[in-house]
Amino acid sequence: MDNTERHAHELDAAYPSPARSQFMQLPAAGGAYPLAAYFAGNSLGLQPVTTATAVNEVLGAWSQRGVHGHFTGEHPWMYYHEYVNEALGRVVGAKPEEVSVMNTLTVNLHLMLASFYRPTAQRHKIVIEDYAFPSDSYAVRSHARLRGYDPDEAIMRLRPRAGENVLRTEDVIEVIEQQGASIATMMLGGVNYLTGEWMDMAAITAAARKAQIFVGWDLAHAAGNVPLSLHDWDVDFAAWCTYKYLNSGPGAIAAAFVHERHLADRDIQRLEGWYGNRAETRFGMNPIIDTPSTAEAWVLSTSPTLAIAPIRASLEIFDSVGMPALRQRSLQLTDYLISLLDELATRAPLEIVTPREAARRGSQLSIRINTDVAEFAKRMDENWGVIPDDRKPNIIRMAPIPLYTSFHDCWRGADAVARELHG
Repeated sequence: MDNTERHAHELDAAYPSPARSQFMQLPAAGGAYPLAAYFAGNSLGLQPVTTATAVNEVLGAWSQRGVHGHFTGEHPWMYYHEYVNEALGRVVGAKPEEVSVMNTLTVNLHLMLASFYRPTAQRHKIVIEDYAFPSDSYAVRSHARLRGYDPDEAIMRLRPRAGENVLRTEDVIEVIEQQGASIATMMLGGVNYLTGEWMDMAAITAAARKAQIFVGWDLAHAAGNVPLSLHDWDVDFAAWCTYKYLNSGPGAIAAAFVHERHLADRDIQRLEGWYGNRAETRFGMNPIIDTPSTAEAWVLSTSPTLAIAPIRASLEIFDSVGMPALRQRSLQLTDYLISLLDELATRAPLEIVTPREAARRGSQLSIRINTDVAEFAKRMDENWGVIPDDRKPNIIRMAPIPLYTSFHDCWRGADAVARELHG
């Protein structure tokens, strides 16, 4: 493997980024290059150059139309959240009526659990992974407590085998097969935020459905990162934020998926709000809700038009490139970065904890370095203009985002790690 900087430039000439020019690049804090090598898009994606235009369109309508903007103009706000459903469905493998932008991720997890955690005395356990993002843990524990169960008893946390970094699919399925009669709901991370492991969502969902377990996925690190087929995989529910791989800005609006088989179920329990009415009756101001047979039945409040504008801008880029092309480039970039880090690991103390198999990873590599990782990441930025992400106690996360990361960025990232490890 040619690990020279020259070869990185050659790879960029042969396999150029599909959309780098469509994103605002950050200035480098240090190092020899004017622009930063940005590897934190799994935490906050870069801003598309069209985001300001999309937001300003809404601001312009507000300034010119006032309240009439809800019903008039090119993009009336009354329906603004619907404008992204088709594109969003293409990203996660869903029908337009199965998805909706709404709320924030943890709020959506609570809404989904309100509907799909239906405990009984015999079947009341919730399964998550031990390395779940903290909000997921808080959400499931609170729902167990709300239904009168001891969270320490009701929550099952899946742990890797001793000495291993990630879960094995066969171990997850074994838990389902052996303990399924006591499990009400599974809610796992599609791509684990800490390790970067992409779970075998299809196999796990199939096993859970066979055991009559409701199965949901937190797709915060999967949506826009890996190819998904939520409808075809028969997933019950999912929720995700849009500010990571979907590049919609800090604290951006989130989204949710509900499989179509649940959409016409009039007996399903939901926490409801006025925007969960059908559009035709929403302004009827009736005391009894009139829900549509779509995921919009879970929408609570007036859609935040200004917050949806950035996801519209980003999804236009996804549609122009397509998830298959992004997946191919994702593997090219991560394969290349793995080769650079493997060479470095022969002479420096680091370990890639993300699975190496293509089917088990997306656009994130988690690297274990036994040092103060927050300080290490800071030095990578200030000394070399490389921006990674760190997670205590010892993980540096580097995410080559296929929309805008270059091979030369990957070379710079590995070079910065090497320079800091060697002092």
